[in-house]
Amino acid sequence: MTDDDAKRGLHRYLRQAREAMVWKLNGLSEYDVRRPLTPTGTNLLGLVKHLSIVEAWYFGKTFDRPFAEDLPWWDEGAEEQIDMWVTAAETRAEIVDRYRRVWLHADVTINDLPADAPGQVPWWPRPDVTLHTMLVHVLAETNRHAGHADILREQLDGSVGMRSDDSNVAEHGAAWWDDLRGRIEEAAQSARS
Repeated sequence: MTDDDAKRGLHRYLRQAREAMVWKLNGLSEYDVRRPLTPTGTNLLGLVKHLSIVEAWYFGKTFDRPFAEDLPWWDEGAEEQIDMWVTAAETRAEIVDRYRRVWLHADVTINDLPADAPGQVPWWPRPDVTLHTMLVHVLAETNRHAGHADILREQLDGSVGMRSDDSNVAEHGAAWWDDLRGRIEEAAQSARS
């Protein structure tokens, strides 16, 4: 496998994970995409906002190819965690459209540079990186948050998978899943001492 093959493969997986993140918002109300669903406030649209910042930085500033739009949460004194939730003044369309523009910007960097292109992440213990390193890092982060989104979306309306027609998810009715969940609960209860 060549470096170009590896780069193309990682890029393909990243594009699939991006699409999964956006799909997780489909069909949900404005409230449901924004509402905090964990004790730390994790929410679907906030995850998308966060990932736009991740890609804009790691495929932009890291390679001296900054994303052209102002992202105020990078500013000195920006509110802590503002990248993880959406204010009332921000719209879903604005967040998703920005994420898609960041994809385009990142894709140009990924397509233009070789896998061993040097970059710099000043706050990392080893700040000298390559495009390959950033592809692996951003793919891992995107998939981590896609996993969060999977769980949040399933809690909201039972939708699972990477897309609406996901063939990796078994087709079973609610009774089947209730039975499976019951057996899992029984096994967990029996493990108590």
